[in-house]
Amino acid sequence: MPLPGRIFAGDEELGKKDDDHRPANGTIPMSGWSWTRWKTTPRMRRRRTIICLALGLFLYLFIKNIPTDLGPISQRIDSRIPGKSFAGISLAAEVTPQPPSGQPPHVEGQLPSEKQYYNGQIKFYNLAASLYGIAKTMGYREHNKNVLFAAASLQTASRLIPLACEMSRWNRNAVHFAIMGRDELSMDDIRTVNGVGIDCNVFWHDARPDYSIWSTDLRMESSVEAALGHIQNFMHPQVYLIGDAGKEELFFIKAVRRKVYETGKSVIELPADAVQRLTWITRLDHASLQAWHNIYVDILIQVSPRSSGSLLRLLRSIEEADYSGFRRPHLTIELPPDIDPPTQFFVENLVWPPLDPLGGPHTSQVTLRHRISRQRLGTEEASLHFLESFYSARLEHSHVLVLSPQVELSSPYYHYLMYNILEYRHSSYALGSYSTNKLMGISLDLPSNHLSDSGHFRPPLLKAADTPAVGPSVEPSPAPFLWQAPNSNAALYFGDKWAELHSFLTSRLTAQQQKFVTRPKLISPNYPSWTEYLLELMRARGYNVLYPNLPSSHSLATVHNELYQPPEEFTPPPQKPDLDAPPPNIKEPFLAGPSPVSNTHPPNLELPLASTTLLTILSDDGDLPDLTSLPSLSYSGKLLTPSTANQQAADFAHEFRREVGGCKSKLNKSIYLMTADDLFCLGDDETNMEEERAVNLADSIKLVTDSIVTPAEKPEAAPELRMQKDSGDERAKE
Repeated sequence: MPLPGRIFAGDEELGKKDDDHRPANGTIPMSGWSWTRWKTTPRMRRRRTIICLALGLFLYLFIKNIPTDLGPISQRIDSRIPGKSFAGISLAAEVTPQPPSGQPPHVEGQLPSEKQYYNGQIKFYNLAASLYGIAKTMGYREHNKNVLFAAASLQTASRLIPLACEMSRWNRNAVHFAIMGRDELSMDDIRTVNGVGIDCNVFWHDARPDYSIWSTDLRMESSVEAALGHIQNFMHPQVYLIGDAGKEELFFIKAVRRKVYETGKSVIELPADAVQRLTWITRLDHASLQAWHNIYVDILIQVSPRSSGSLLRLLRSIEEADYSGFRRPHLTIELPPDIDPPTQFFVENLVWPPLDPLGGPHTSQVTLRHRISRQRLGTEEASLHFLESFYSARLEHSHVLVLSPQVELSSPYYHYLMYNILEYRHSSYALGSYSTNKLMGISLDLPSNHLSDSGHFRPPLLKAADTPAVGPSVEPSPAPFLWQAPNSNAALYFGDKWAELHSFLTSRLTAQQQKFVTRPKLISPNYPSWTEYLLELMRARGYNVLYPNLPSSHSLATVHNELYQPPEEFTPPPQKPDLDAPPPNIKEPFLAGPSPVSNTHPPNLELPLASTTLLTILSDDGDLPDLTSLPSLSYSGKLLTPSTANQQAADFAHEFRREVGGCKSKLNKSIYLMTADDLFCLGDDETNMEEERAVNLADSIKLVTDSIVTPAEKPEAAPELRMQKDSGDERAKE
């Protein structure tokens, strides 16, 4: 084959041949060799002709076969999404691979009669389509509103499906349901059998592997873990809800507990009768459900002398209450110095929580504290002795339920507390809410009298909240309300607020030692002395307690009058006093009224206890109202607006700091969470010096300003003086 010609000749003269004939005007004519080359290469000409003809034929065929019946763009969706179509023809059956049918082949060494023998590779033929179809739920985000119900047993699924549909009806979560068992019943048949209608807005996921009915337990356990891994990547559920572990498949329970533990999310195991007892959880959002296992409650009971009958009745009501779905609370009992035989016998045989009928491990949740000294306690000593009985280890999640021995609890009392705690402390709207921060606790008892026992207490009705939904033709109805009043009969106090009460009482007693101040007593002596200190803190902070206002035929707790025992600190000594002896020199921080302490409790309405489920006694179909829409009462029972409540709290805090806290300056100290140090100026030499320096600086600036300005006319201060005053004010604030 001849070598191709070279553009430049090797000879020097030939190389300059073209330079000798370059035009003078600088224009370059068309190269003659290129045209000659085109004419002298027929092979290249034939190739280009063939390419042009092929291109033209392709364009002709493409234009001639353009489809004209595609329809609108909304119908031309990716065929991977189930239920969509292309050109009016469904492509799901053509694109989605179908699971294999029939029996998988046996492996050598396996008996032909063995049914669950297959242990091959795991494939999910129906899971991908449903996971691709939930993009609108923001499952790719770590934090979303997705809640997942999962079941392996069809019996468990039939119990959970009504709860899932009910939760989707409230539209606070994106609800999903996944089937992960062995049954070959299709998802459509499962929904039909359980009566699922079009109003059930649940996302359904078939997370069963191929050959599920023939798979071994090990393969099914691995398939559940693999399916949960895919669900976690596409959905990121905030909480998992499954059925009772005793009625579910063992491989499913083991896989869910192990896999979900790795994600750090909560798994709520609902009992078999959850539809009857726990339907109220469908009103909670994902944030509340996440805190399901984070709540701890300690029951604190202070037993009075000669009150064994009341104590036994209270403890029996605690044992018979409904705790389904939750861990049982811890029980702390404060025993008097002298214990009567019935109390001693009952305490010795008390088993709390009850033993597991299946023989599971048991851990006692009872703490007994026995007082040794028989000496009568004063108000300060009695308050310290009681409040020191509990301190929260988890300030945000551990709370104390204070119970009087005269109280008897209803069956759904614990569900009522959990429902309100989860909604008002952990829901999405409650986190960081101003009204939530002002909530001191939740009461189970509705008092019949005011704090001072001055008269009958009438709870406010819904009309008092000035809600626009209540018209003139609508009868006022009972509703929960906020009251700036502590309760010692049956009330739960939040752990962070209880820690703040400890801080308040520590500084309060120190201030009492440095400067004794007697304040008027606002609470009746029929209630323990620690409630008076709690009332001071509530008034200074503007805290409220949420009180129930249920129909008269149902109550969460009732106070019995027949076995009433007054608080020990307010009980007169049993011996007859000597009239000639001088009065004892006892200083009390609160000045009580002239009325003596009665040995009989003021008459209470002993309402019948609720024995049904929680939703049957709540109004508005169990939907808890917003705290901002509830009536708010002062400690004296007067209706307050939010602005009035804030102003009264600020005024009382200023008065308390000056009279009791020992603060001389009008400047307020910084408020820190779970402490009450801003209400006191004790042993704070540096702080007191800063306050005095700020006061002196302000007084000196005022003197300088008055000396410069003439008395007849007082114009605006000069810029230099304004700068000095502003700097002084800033240092005073610091």
